[in-house]
Amino acid sequence: MQLKSLATAKMTAKAAAVFAAGALTLTACGGSSTPAASEGGIQLINAGKLTVCADIPYEPFEFEKDGETVGFDVDIAKELAKDFGAELSIVDSSFEAIETGTALTQCDLGISSISITDTRKSVMDFSTPYLDDDLALVASEDSGITGLDDAKGKKVGVQQATTGADYAQEQGIDAQQFEDTGLLVQALEAGTIDAALGNQSVLGYAIKDQPKFKSVEDFATGEQLGISIKKGNTAMLEKVNGTLERLTEDGSLEKFKTTWFGETAK
Repeated sequence: MQLKSLATAKMTAKAAAVFAAGALTLTACGGSSTPAASEGGIQLINAGKLTVCADIPYEPFEFEKDGETVGFDVDIAKELAKDFGAELSIVDSSFEAIETGTALTQCDLGISSISITDTRKSVMDFSTPYLDDDLALVASEDSGITGLDDAKGKKVGVQQATTGADYAQEQGIDAQQFEDTGLLVQALEAGTIDAALGNQSVLGYAIKDQPKFKSVEDFATGEQLGISIKKGNTAMLEKVNGTLERLTEDGSLEKFKTTWFGETAK
């Protein structure tokens, strides 16, 4: 997901819920953070389940459709669960909890379009990258915005604590911040903002069938997405990387990309 800084001033309701649940898990274990169950020699938090934290909705990575959680990340998570010989359990978390590692107190993995950064690697481990994802500025056709310079002084929206938010600030844009991308896209569609700054993948998906919106400028930030794992859990890391290698070699990962992002996906 767009890069999100560790320095968040306040946890959202989702983050607080995840933190509380994590605290209850630790209490139930008598103060120990050691997972209670094992699958194939790898410790899982819940017996027989691969518990994955994701920030929902974040189309097309993870979102609800017809009562089911679907998306690019979900397809990968299903393959991970298959290789673990476990049932997939998805926990809806805030991205603040995911990107700070707090979510890993109640989840085995975080898979939610998480950009790999040195700051994040200081508190959690990451799988090998599974997607390149730079930033883009998306605007309505009648906004008059053709690039970042035109956006200055206009109403620009970003998802809070993301690289989009960081990049807007660096470029001198006082952007309106939204808790999740669903709300950001809704504001763009409603016309309460003139443009949105965020990852190419999610914004491109949001406007692909809406001719009144267009991507007006891309920004090569070199972002790569990875799956987060509790720091030092090398057995889990090797297992996850093994699944990603399999999906790459058998063509499944490319198939998932085409399904959710189209033929132009990296």
